[in-house]
Amino acid sequence: MTPEEIVHRWLRLVTADAELSPYLVGVDRVRLAAHLTASVTAALAGEAADAWGGLGLSEEQRRRIGDYLVGVCWAADLPDERIAQVRRAVAR
Repeated sequence: MTPEEIVHRWLRLVTADAELSPYLVGVDRVRLAAHLTASVTAALAGEAADAWGGLGLSEEQRRRIGDYLVGVCWAADLPDERIAQVRRAVAR
């Protein structure tokens, strides 16, 4: 699964979340998807990524978004160490 595919599925889960979706009202989703794709790509390369910065999310909400990402990566059969790497990078 490519970073673009991961982001597409990840963003669909976040958008479907009743508590998180209001944070996306008025957000350019094409631009957000491009930013998230760059963040996931960086995370897969072991670099830090501030995927959801600037949206005013609480720590709990950021964790839930991270859980959605882990679920997508897990469903894509990424190795456990890669999933942990992406999770750590995006959670920073």
